[in-house]
Amino acid sequence: MFERPRANTALIVLLAFASAGMICEKEQPPAKQRIRAVKYYRITAAGGPLERTFSGVSEAGLESNLSFKVTGNVTKLGVKVGDKVKKRSFIAQLDKTDYRLRLKQAKAAQARARAQRRNSKSEYDRVRALYANQNASRSRLDSTRARYESARANSSSAAQAVKLAKQQLEYTRLTAPISGAIADVLVEANENIKAGQPIVKLASGKKPKVTVAVPEGLIGRVKQGSDVQVSFEAISGKTFVAVVSEVAVSSNTAEAAFPVTVILATADDQIRPGMAADVTFRFQAEEATDSSRFMVPPSAVGQDREGRFVFVVEAGEEGKFIVRRRAVEVSEELTREGLQILSGVKEDERVVTAGLSKMEDGMQVLVREADETVAQ
Repeated sequence: MFERPRANTALIVLLAFASAGMICEKEQPPAKQRIRAVKYYRITAAGGPLERTFSGVSEAGLESNLSFKVTGNVTKLGVKVGDKVKKRSFIAQLDKTDYRLRLKQAKAAQARARAQRRNSKSEYDRVRALYANQNASRSRLDSTRARYESARANSSSAAQAVKLAKQQLEYTRLTAPISGAIADVLVEANENIKAGQPIVKLASGKKPKVTVAVPEGLIGRVKQGSDVQVSFEAISGKTFVAVVSEVAVSSNTAEAAFPVTVILATADDQIRPGMAADVTFRFQAEEATDSSRFMVPPSAVGQDREGRFVFVVEAGEEGKFIVRRRAVEVSEELTREGLQILSGVKEDERVVTAGLSKMEDGMQVLVREADETVAQ
């Protein structure tokens, strides 16, 4: 009898609380939407020359790997890294023992060949005189002449063997073919080496060079003989003029970049092989392409699952401003001028430069004074 009234009572209490909540909710004033202040960058077409900088490493104007022409054991190294050498300066020495023995053997063989040649010549002359007096047969004359010619050939061959042995003995001493500096020493004393194995790397040539990789989109605009600017991290406050000497016709990397070599116009003792270098190319604007080239700060471009985008500031009603999300196509290369937008925006439009993650399409904003400088 008493259970039913309790249920009704609980229901009445719940309804009362719900009503009170609804009343409180109705009485709560609506939250005021926060209007964000944004900075923007006004888009202008980038005209004039286009500059691009690529990194590389300095090299000597000419680098040579010096090696022995014969095998052997290195008994002495006469240079170390950084040494300056002149033409015919001593570099390294191999053990001469075996090559001296070979020369002695070759000379001994030559002596035997000469003796055999003299004997066979004497025999040939004697038989030829007998044949002239009809005291020797023609076959005997022919056989003695054949032995003499064979001995003469052996003597000539022995002389060549001596000459070769002398050369091999001379090859045990390695000297600098030209003046330069030792860039690297590749072996150690008492090490056995093979013929043709690099011993040292000799850097020569007064004008250093730098090789950089240029993307395929710009390689067609690199011209042989054109001037470029080169700077070195280790030489602050100084820029060098260089000339493009080689432009590769094929790519040797997976990124489709083409090697370009530049040679500095003047020599400088501060520049050494292996220094990090930046090479700046200055390309003239192309009418069909660069007239519609728009550069923006990197912070103005966002990316999510839908792709790259910017927020364009547009004028709304009653003097208010709103932002509109706009999909854009962007060049993958970041330059000193910023990011290049290939499509999606127009000249004189304004794009938001900060807080893109908090922006929504159609959001009302306050516009601060324009930031017309591309962030570096």
